[in-house]
Amino acid sequence: MQKSIKRNIFVAATYAAVLLLGLLLGQNYAEEQGSNQKRTFSSLSSNGNSDKLQYLIQLISENYVDNISVDTVQDEAIEHVVSRLDPFSSFLRPNQVLAKQETLEGSFDGIGVEYFRLKDTLLVVGMVSAGPAEKSGMRIGDRILKIGNKDVAGKKVPEAEIEKLIRGKKGTAVFISIQRDGQTLVNPLKVIRDQVNVTSLDASYMIAPKTAYIKIRRFGHKTADEFKQSLIDMRKSGAQDLILDLRNNGGGFVHTAIDLAGQFFKEKRLLMYTEGANEQRQDYYSEKPGEFGDGRVVILINESTASASEILSGALQDLDRATVVGRRSYGKGLVQEQFDFSDGSAVNLTVARYYTPLGRCIQRKYSRANFDAAKYMTGFDLWTLDTEFRQKEMFTTSKGKLVFGGGGILPDVNIPIDTNETSAKYREIFHSNAIEEFVYDRFTKHLPAYSIENFISGYHLPATEFNLFIAFLNAQKRISVNASEAKSLHDLIQSDIEALVGRYYFGREAYYKIKNRRDKFIEIGLKSLGYQLPKA
Repeated sequence: MQKSIKRNIFVAATYAAVLLLGLLLGQNYAEEQGSNQKRTFSSLSSNGNSDKLQYLIQLISENYVDNISVDTVQDEAIEHVVSRLDPFSSFLRPNQVLAKQETLEGSFDGIGVEYFRLKDTLLVVGMVSAGPAEKSGMRIGDRILKIGNKDVAGKKVPEAEIEKLIRGKKGTAVFISIQRDGQTLVNPLKVIRDQVNVTSLDASYMIAPKTAYIKIRRFGHKTADEFKQSLIDMRKSGAQDLILDLRNNGGGFVHTAIDLAGQFFKEKRLLMYTEGANEQRQDYYSEKPGEFGDGRVVILINESTASASEILSGALQDLDRATVVGRRSYGKGLVQEQFDFSDGSAVNLTVARYYTPLGRCIQRKYSRANFDAAKYMTGFDLWTLDTEFRQKEMFTTSKGKLVFGGGGILPDVNIPIDTNETSAKYREIFHSNAIEEFVYDRFTKHLPAYSIENFISGYHLPATEFNLFIAFLNAQKRISVNASEAKSLHDLIQSDIEALVGRYYFGREAYYKIKNRRDKFIEIGLKSLGYQLPKA
C-alpha cells in the first residue's frame, strides 16, 4: 500500500457501454481511470538515440515547406509510439485527463442533470439528489428548450456543444428555459453551478431477509468509504451475507480494490502483488480488520468485469473468502502508471503485471505484431465462449479448490451466455435506443399510481404494451421483428422496459431492483446462499 500511495499506481481498463441513457452531469461519463499525484515530464527525450524523435520534430518545425502545428505533430507521434506497446498503454490529451480525473474523483462542477434526446428534444430523465438542477426547481420530465441563449429544442445540437453550454465554474449561473406538461415556463430556471457528487455504487439494498446486495460501478477515490458505510448500514438491517455485483465494472484505482478486499478479512492477508522488468515485486496486504470479516460472500462477474474488479474477485477466490458466480472475466492484468506532460496531457504507461495471492496472472493473450487495439478491446464475446485454460497455471486454494491462470477469472459457478442477449436482433434493438424512445414517449406523461415498493414488487408490462413496442420497432425504427423473434426476446425486452420505467419514476437503484427480479446471476447467487429468488 505504501508504494501505491506514493506513486498512485492504477489499473487502466476498458469499460463496456452499459448505460442506457446519455448523461449530462457536467462531465463525460467515460468510465475510465486516473490518478492524483503523477510524474511530470517536459520533453520526451533524455540522450542517445532517444533524441531522434525530438530532433525530427525540430527539423519539421524549422524546415518544413508549410506551416503546421508542432504540438499536433508531437502528440500524434507520441500516440503512435505508445500504440505499439500493449493494449492499455495510452496517450491522453488534456481534456481526456480531466474527464478521467473527474470520473474517478466522483465529483465535478456542473448542474447534475441526466437527459435523453427524444425527437431532438432534451428530456430530463434524472437528477442528482440535492444537486444544482434540483435546487433550481427543475423536475424529471421537463423538456429543455434553451440553454443560455442557445436554442436546443428541435435541433440536432452536438453533445459536446451541449456539455460546453452546461459546464462552467462553480458559483456561475446558467439560465435554462423549460417546457413542463406541454407549457413553456414564463421564466427560465436560474441554475447555479456547483460541485456535484456522484456515488460509485449503483445499488445497495437488502435483497433477501439476511442478505445485502451492492453493485459497484467503478473503483474511484470514494468507493471504499461508500462501500464501508453501506455495509455498516445494512449490518444494522440484519445483513449477514453479501452479494457483490461487479458485472460490467471495468476497474479503477488499485488501492481502492485493495481497500475493498481488506473489508472481508479479520487478519492481515496478502491480497495481490505486482512485478515487472523495471519494477521489483511489491506485495499488497489488508491492513486492519474489515467490516465484513465473517459473513458469506458471493461475487458476480461477467466478460466486462476487468482490472481492479478482477483484483478483488481473484483475491477473494484465492483465499476461499467468496464464491464467484458468472462468466469468465475480461482478463486485464497489466498495471499502468500515469506520467504527465507540462501541457496537461499524459501517458498511461504499463509498468508491471499484477498477480493474485496464489500467483495467478490473469492477463489474456495479445500480440504486439499487427496489434489492433479496437478489436482487442471489444473482442471479449469470443473470449467468453472460450472455456480452455492453461493446465500449467492450475492452483489449489487452502481448502482444496482448483483455480486457474491463463487469462481472466474463471468463476466457481459458471452461467452460460444467454443467446438472446448476444443475438444480432437484440443488439440491433439495444443500440438503436428504441427501448428508451418507446418508454420516454409513452410512460413519462403521468406519475404512476404506485408506491416505489409496490411498483418494484408488482409492476409488470402489459402484453398490449409489448405488442405496441414490437409494432413501434417495425414502423418507426425499421427493425423487422418476426413472431418467433418476439417470443424469444419477450422476457428480456419486458425486463428492460420495466426497469427503465422504474428508473424514470424512482431513480437508479429502482432500475437494478427491477432487473434483479429476473436475473439468472442473482438467482444462482441467492441459491448458493440458501435462498430462492421471489417469482417476478
